[in-house]
Amino acid sequence: MVIRSVAVLGAGTMGAQIAAHFANAGVPALLLDVTADAARQGLERARKLKPDPSFTSETWKLIATGSFDDDLKRIAESDWIIEAVVERLDVKRSLLEKVDAARRPGSIVTTNTSGISIAALAEGRSDDFRKHWLGTHFFNPPRYLHLLEVIPTSHTLPAVVQAVSHFADHRLGKGVVVAKDSPSFIGNHIGLYAFLRILPKVASGEYTVEEVDAITGPALGRPKSATFRTMDIAGLDILAHVVANMREKFAGDAWELPAFVTRMLETGAIGEKAGRGFYKREKQAGGESQILTLDPATLEYRPREQPRIPSLDKTAGVTDVRERVRTIVNADDKAGRFLRDTLLPTLEYTRSVTPSIAHSPDDVDRVMRWGFGWELGPFELMEALKGEGAPHVRDKVRGTVVRRNAGASLVDLGDGVLCVEFHSKMNIVGSDTIEMLQTGVREASKGFAALVIGNEAPNFSAGANLMLVLLEAQNENWEDIEATIRAFQQANLALRYAAVPVIAAPAGLTLGGGCEIAMHADRIQAAAETYMGLVEVGVGVIPAAGGTKEMVARAAEAMAPGETDYLPSIQRAFETVGFGKVSSSAPDAQRLGYLRPTDSITMNRERLLDDAKARALQRVSDGYQPPAPRTAIRVGGETVLAALKLGIHLAWRAGRISDYDAVIGRKLATVMAGGAELPHPATVTEQELLDLEREAFLSLLGEPKTLERIQHTLKTGKTLRN
Repeated sequence: MVIRSVAVLGAGTMGAQIAAHFANAGVPALLLDVTADAARQGLERARKLKPDPSFTSETWKLIATGSFDDDLKRIAESDWIIEAVVERLDVKRSLLEKVDAARRPGSIVTTNTSGISIAALAEGRSDDFRKHWLGTHFFNPPRYLHLLEVIPTSHTLPAVVQAVSHFADHRLGKGVVVAKDSPSFIGNHIGLYAFLRILPKVASGEYTVEEVDAITGPALGRPKSATFRTMDIAGLDILAHVVANMREKFAGDAWELPAFVTRMLETGAIGEKAGRGFYKREKQAGGESQILTLDPATLEYRPREQPRIPSLDKTAGVTDVRERVRTIVNADDKAGRFLRDTLLPTLEYTRSVTPSIAHSPDDVDRVMRWGFGWELGPFELMEALKGEGAPHVRDKVRGTVVRRNAGASLVDLGDGVLCVEFHSKMNIVGSDTIEMLQTGVREASKGFAALVIGNEAPNFSAGANLMLVLLEAQNENWEDIEATIRAFQQANLALRYAAVPVIAAPAGLTLGGGCEIAMHADRIQAAAETYMGLVEVGVGVIPAAGGTKEMVARAAEAMAPGETDYLPSIQRAFETVGFGKVSSSAPDAQRLGYLRPTDSITMNRERLLDDAKARALQRVSDGYQPPAPRTAIRVGGETVLAALKLGIHLAWRAGRISDYDAVIGRKLATVMAGGAELPHPATVTEQELLDLEREAFLSLLGEPKTLERIQHTLKTGKTLRN
């Protein structure tokens, strides 16, 4: 079964975003709603959402809109039809009856319901419809949440389950879990049960909203949005629908909402889409905003408070989530008592219902990790609390470690492929990382067919070790700093000219030095969710591990043969570096020039290293030969430099950049023009550009305002425009 096109029925929050994610995957989507205007408006609302549902602005061009009355017949052209209308059995059944009449025999039909019985929705439908019918429960936001629950019925053909699962995995980048057709499936069943155990603790006044979110967030190995911020994002109206559905199927008090939540629903405090829920953002005088928190007793909002709970403070520096959770659960304070009263009953309930909702405990763990962002699933948590189970090493590359230091390892991936894996905090690049890159190239060239640079952590690399740079600059260790920069430049050149193909596999943050490493590989196999950028200007310097050189060389290579106007191509590169532009996705990185047309994208992050390894072996099979050294890179000289400096001056006059931004910009412009001594367009060698960028970096590092920027970034995580 080949899936080349999709129709999404319902342009609400989920429907429009599902259509957008198919378009992200290059699949044309037809988005229909009650009226054509409703479909267009739904799409426009989706375009304004943050985080952005689309990879690039081009994504939206693959989505067509229409109405049920006029355009439902067009679903006959679609290979996959997804129903995503309101969560009401009667509404869905009525629409599916029309779909049955309009669809092409053999086309796949699925529902995005979050909990209604899949079999019940298909009652009365044709035999061919029921054979090609199943549930596909996307989680919100569908671009970013990895999970897709696939729910077949007893009538669904195995080939249909396989086709949908394979497509969702490889093209949509989803972690697919096949669930049983039980109320609310796996994720919402367990997640809702856990949430309903928490609400009475807040309703009684025993715990504040902030205290619960402090306990159930990163401290427990869960997202920062924790419990109540997550519920505001999802919406209390959706919560009420799911609870009502569960209450119909299960007796008892477990599926009841506290009175204060019912009052919130009655007053419209349903979450972020209404502007207020458990939290509310309020504008203050001067334009700044303040986060307010709900008082469940009065339904009034008050200033948010910072909880102080001893066990959370004590475990703040514990990196092993298993040890951290054990410590907090056993603590004799508010956090320990809270988790013993809420988490432990949830885990026991999960154990009891798993046979009826899932095919294995592992599937339950996957659902809660992929759909809810839990670092440990319920069964992994049970093992952790008992001190059992394997160490938590899910973010480590699988293979045989050949060599290791504090910043990186060499791992034998098998089949003649060696891997350099970073494993420092945020995978920042220091001298030990640089050393391992150099060693990796040497070892790969002696005894391996190819080299991959990648890891299974959330981020490829957040860049260079700024703290070390700051300390060395404050101590005026200029020779040591220059030696480190030279070593980094040479390590990256070694990647580019290695005797074996080097494949970089970035994902997540790929910034500064991390971006420079990736750009010097023979090929890049990037995860779709790669946020790539040369951001050094933000800390007062310019890219100096070959990044500036690489952007100049790529700008020159982008010029047509015989073209004499250097400015348009180099100006695009200059603005990309000068404004520290970071891609919003891997396709966006292609637009910015960090990825080349020869680089590739992997939609499913969990397949990235396998894809990178396969790409490396393919390059070997293709007869890989190292590229020739760049001895004649075209640069614009004084003509381009003058134009770039004029642009900097105009941007400064317009207030778009600060005084010091202009200083950095002029340094960057000088390097990208080929130096200050070229009166006209000329060619330079790769080494000459490397020397220029290194000299500019060192001169800027000696400036007090650069040190101020580095200190500010280290302290706040944000850039300073001084």
